[in-house]
Amino acid sequence: MKIYTRSGDAGQASLFNGERLYKDDDVFQALGDVDELNSALGVASAFITNTKMLEQLETIQSRLIDVGSAVATPLPTSDEDKLQRTHFAGKEHTEQLEAWIDAMDEDLPKLTKFILPSGGQAAACLHHARSVCRRAERSVVVLSRRQAVSSEVNMYVNRLSDYLFTAARHAAMTQGAVEKVYQKARS
Repeated sequence: MKIYTRSGDAGQASLFNGERLYKDDDVFQALGDVDELNSALGVASAFITNTKMLEQLETIQSRLIDVGSAVATPLPTSDEDKLQRTHFAGKEHTEQLEAWIDAMDEDLPKLTKFILPSGGQAAACLHHARSVCRRAERSVVVLSRRQAVSSEVNMYVNRLSDYLFTAARHAAMTQGAVEKVYQKARS
């Protein structure tokens, strides 16, 4: 199988349900943002030394493929077979993220000030992934408001940004790096 198909040369691509849309459609914007998030997590993983966090990120990357499948199968225009194959069990996966957040949060010092994206390479990459996650969430919200994707997809991506913030702080702490604190401008 060749990697290129030439089917998108005219600016359109197919969704999982067979529907062809222009590549600037909101669905492809969301798919691209989720894909970029997955890539950002791959970069962050290259700097993480904590085995447990690496396993969590690998699980999250797989779930992001599931998110992409759900996005690529819009609810109003897909048949039941396709919807069942791409159903995203967001509540279960969101609860897993919450458990991981809570476990990391137990180890962290209480947050009393705003922190800047910092704390070493791993933490900075996780902060970057968090900001990409927020963009992906905004793209998914557009589809969620149109009822093209399940609200559980949106819930998962929203909680994922919380996970990434906490993971960045935890990575900084475990690697002995300093988190820089926001300093208000002085007049």
